Amino acid sequence: MASSDGAGEAGANQSRTALKTVSATSPDISLMDFDAAAEQQLLGLANQARTHDGLPPLALDAGLTQAARAHAEAMYQAHQLSHQFDGEPSLVERLAAATHAQLDQEGENVALDFDAADAQKNLMLSPPHRANLMNAAYNVIGLGVVRNGDRLYIVQDFGHALPNYSAAEVKDRIADALLKLRNQFRQPALAQRDLPATDAAACSMAQEDKLGTSPIQQLAQRYTLLTYTTLNPETLPESAYQTLRGRNLHGFSVGACYSRTETYPMGAYWVVLALD
Repeated sequence: MASSDGAGEAGANQSRTALKTVSATSPDISLMDFDAAAEQQLLGLANQARTHDGLPPLALDAGLTQAARAHAEAMYQAHQLSHQFDGEPSLVERLAAATHAQLDQEGENVALDFDAADAQKNLMLSPPHRANLMNAAYNVIGLGVVRNGDRLYIVQDFGHALPNYSAAEVKDRIADALLKLRNQFRQPALAQRDLPATDAAACSMAQEDKLGTSPIQQLAQRYTLLTYTTLNPETLPESAYQTLRGRNLHGFSVGACYSRTETYPMGAYWVVLALD
């Protein structure tokens, strides 16, 4: 018995499957334990299948494993398979709370089976579960297995983890993208300036979880501003293309601040481009 949940970008609506009742005798919760051996076997079998199809292996993420184990325990306690119980955070929220990885995609398989090998076989025979296991974009996984007698409650949490850039690295990548775009437009290169006000303005957006903050409004009185959020600092927003064609631009400053917010539970870079 199994159920899968796959998502695209973080925050995308995720399908929910109906709760499935499991008829199993439950031992005292104090005797419940995670089956680390089964978790490792499932990881090995998943990566064996991926390697066979020419896909890169999944790296075990400690935070995702923590989230997967917590959800496996919730299924054990409820004697049901589900991707979200009443009162339980969503998959995105659960993963964001557990891992330091910055994910832009995530998915989940849940299953009840007798051993890891049978679980892998049955998951691969199910199209939605196989799609998660063989998703070429996923590069990290967390596994939680709770043993209940001769049965295993299984959770596989998948994600695509992005590089964890420092603020300085983010600003360098944005600056490089800006200068390449100016060159593409056959416009003179712009001088890069270091204005602390742009960093402060970017962090004000992150703190307030919105683009239009008071520091942004103040900065806009002196500069042409581009404000946006991104997960990929190498890619500028579409709004930048027309602005950066301008012939009367001379310099720029980049402000960047990373934050996890209600709008971006997995995190995002809040960016200010000040042009003069």
